[in-house]
Amino acid sequence: MKRGLILEGGGMRGMFTAGVMDEMMENGIIFEGAIGVSAGATFGCNYKSKQPGRVLRYNVRFKDEPRYMGLRSWLKTGDWVGADFSYHILPMELDCVDFEAYKNNPMEFYVVCTDVDTGEAVYHKIEEVDHHEIDWIRASASLPIVSKPVELDGRRLLDGGMADSIPLEYFQSLGYDRNVVILTQPKGFKKTQQKGIKLIKHLLRKTPKIAEALANRHLMYNRQLDYIDEQERLGNTLLIYPENELPIGRIEQDEAKMRHVYQMGRDAAKARMEEIKLFLGC
Repeated sequence: MKRGLILEGGGMRGMFTAGVMDEMMENGIIFEGAIGVSAGATFGCNYKSKQPGRVLRYNVRFKDEPRYMGLRSWLKTGDWVGADFSYHILPMELDCVDFEAYKNNPMEFYVVCTDVDTGEAVYHKIEEVDHHEIDWIRASASLPIVSKPVELDGRRLLDGGMADSIPLEYFQSLGYDRNVVILTQPKGFKKTQQKGIKLIKHLLRKTPKIAEALANRHLMYNRQLDYIDEQERLGNTLLIYPENELPIGRIEQDEAKMRHVYQMGRDAAKARMEEIKLFLGC
C-alpha cells in the first residue's frame, strides 16, 4: 500500500490545509508521497521537511512586508507574490526550510504546474530544496495576470490549478492507492465560470492556452469533484474539508482570519484523527 496526500490550492484558504497538516504531523501520520497544487505546493513542502507551525509563523510574520505579497510587489516586479523575497530570501535566510530533513525524508513530494504554451499539466518531483527546485513551487502558485510566467527547464509555467486542480488521478497512476485529499472548499461546493471571463481572455490574448484553461476550469474542477466523491465511496480515498465556506479571501492577510482558518484545519483533523489513522493503517 502506498499512502498519498493530495493538496489543492486556494491561496490563503490554504491556512486550513496547513492546520490539517500540522495536526497530522504532530500525530505521526506518515505518507509515502504528497502532491501539491499552488498554495498546496507552497505549504505542502513543509510536510516533507517536518516543520509543523512554519506556514502560520511566516505568514503572520511577513504579512505586512511589501516584498512578500501585495499590490506594491505587483506594480514593482510584475508578481503579486514577490519572487525573490518569498521564494529565496524568506525560505533560505529568514524562516528556513529544514533542507536536511527535507532531503532525508523518503516521502516523495510533487508539484503541479500549467504549461503556458500548451495549457497542459506538468508534474515535477522535488528531490531537494535549492534555488532551482523552489522555483517549481513558485511556478505552481503563480497566478496568471498577477504573475509573470516562470521559465524552467525549457518551459514557461504558471499556476497548476488551471490544468489539474485536484491531482488524485495522477497520483493513483503513480501507484498511490490509499489517498487523503485535503480540500479548501466545503462538501457540495461546485465551481462556476470565473466572472469577467471576456476581459480575462483579452488580458491573456498573448497566451491563448491559458485563457482557454481559465475559461474551462470550472468544468475540469467539477469533474474532479465527482471523481474524488466516487473514489471516496469506493473506500480508497479519505476527504478532509471545511464544514462551511472558509472566512478568508484568496489573497487576504488579516492575522486574526489566518489564525482562525488555521485552527479550523487543526480542529477538522483532530476530530477525525482516529478515522485517519485507521484509514492509513497507522
